[in-house]
Amino acid sequence: MLLRRMTPAVSVIAGLAVLGPACGSASNDADGTAAAATTRPGTIPGASKLDVSSLTDRQLAGQRVIATFRDTGTPGPQLRRLIRRGELAGVILFSREAPDIAAARRLADQLQAEARRSPLPLPLLVMIDQEGGDGRTTGARRLRDAPPRRSAAQMGAAGTATARASGREAGRALRRAGVNVNLAPVADVGRAGAALRREGRTFGSSVRAVGRLTAAFVTGQRSSGVASTLKHFPGFGAARVNTDDAPARIGLSTSTLRRVDEAAFVPGLKAGAKLVMLSNAVYPALDTLPATLSRRIAHTELRTRLRFGGVSVSDDLEATGLNRYGSPATRALRSARAGVDLVLLGRRASSAVAAHERLTAAVTDGRVPRAQAEAAARRVLALRSSLRAGG
Repeated sequence: MLLRRMTPAVSVIAGLAVLGPACGSASNDADGTAAAATTRPGTIPGASKLDVSSLTDRQLAGQRVIATFRDTGTPGPQLRRLIRRGELAGVILFSREAPDIAAARRLADQLQAEARRSPLPLPLLVMIDQEGGDGRTTGARRLRDAPPRRSAAQMGAAGTATARASGREAGRALRRAGVNVNLAPVADVGRAGAALRREGRTFGSSVRAVGRLTAAFVTGQRSSGVASTLKHFPGFGAARVNTDDAPARIGLSTSTLRRVDEAAFVPGLKAGAKLVMLSNAVYPALDTLPATLSRRIAHTELRTRLRFGGVSVSDDLEATGLNRYGSPATRALRSARAGVDLVLLGRRASSAVAAHERLTAAVTDGRVPRAQAEAAARRVLALRSSLRAGG
């Protein structure tokens, strides 16, 4: 299905200017549904002639979906169809289908070619977890021939110059691979006995050190034109288990979460990180729901307290730790209703297709108010317009 009033929208998209860092600002209200004072309601900051009210329900829903094809090895006809119709925001790559830079580039080029022929010819978000390390830890180096060679723990021990250089090197390699969003760095403050500490995925145990190193990595990566993602908000550094494997409950007080864990994200945001990933853990001091399904966390803590105006993304909604919260499509709807911009389905291609259908129906029947869907689409399309399709 094509855009309504499509011709002017296409001509505007083709000439979109590169945007600045997607940092928080007072012009975003708590829902993100009020536009900046200099921008007409419905339009994208930095691209004021592109009106998201011209998007179909299916396209609005699609701007919130990140798909995988790790189960099929190649993007099948359903995902390609969504891309050609402007109904998919992006994809996430894993080692099976993209083991190295060359393989990732071939896939990225194919998918970006489909996107250029769509009614929304903006670069797709091509994401990967390229945190660093030897590849044996969860979420470490996905591309075996790309940096960073050091893990986050090793970068932390070496200092900010090394973290900055690692971010720059990772960004350059990802650009060659056709990847424009890195789901890194980890901004979590590691505690003794925590899963992330065991995996070497945290910069350290001090909020000051983690914040400083996170900002350094973001600064280096930004210089290469790759968008950074801070994770896992509001902080996963005290979890004893990984939510990919089991449910996690983090019993820190609201005061500690805000003073330590959330505070560690602030330097990375100031350094220009364009995305923040929500954790799949439960934080009883804040809500009974996992962060990625919690409006209080995705909206009140991230948007209102931290004044984040960029793109929020869920952790993998197919993670084992979320099994009690319904099907992946149900979780995607709950996450979107909580105010998360991008819902990430990281195990099966069919889950992203189902999530897209569920979100489309919810926009159509009002369970996801159109104003909220348009606000998310503005942020996602602004991000897409600010990135390049390849190196």
